Amino acid sequence: MKPDMDDSLNVLGEVLKPCSTDPVTGFFRDGCCNTGPMDHGKHTVCCLLTDDFLAFSKSVGNDLSTPRPEYGFAGLKAGDRWCLCADRWAQADANGAAPHVVLESTHINTLDTIPFEILRAKALDMN
Repeated sequence: MKPDMDDSLNVLGEVLKPCSTDPVTGFFRDGCCNTGPMDHGKHTVCCLLTDDFLAFSKSVGNDLSTPRPEYGFAGLKAGDRWCLCADRWAQADANGAAPHVVLESTHINTLDTIPFEILRAKALDMN
């Protein structure tokens, strides 16, 4: 664990499991939805992306699907796993566009923003 990283626990209170290494995700680009004081966006929700979510995210100014080679970003597509910002996931949920969540790979700090019951209702690994 890095000194600027919070404990690597998931919303189930267990060790945080990797979200994706292809594409490599996470604030720390370690494949996990780890977070810490420097992660102002709280990139803590591990999701299985959908076309609906990607279109929604683009419509609110966060285009995740267009490649940005200048940043080493190939763009995301439906079926990719990605660590989303908790606030963005909650915004998408309120608009009926939230992608499914992988609870074992979603950081416990997400619970500061999104209640467990809401995450569980969209969980791939609990339903």
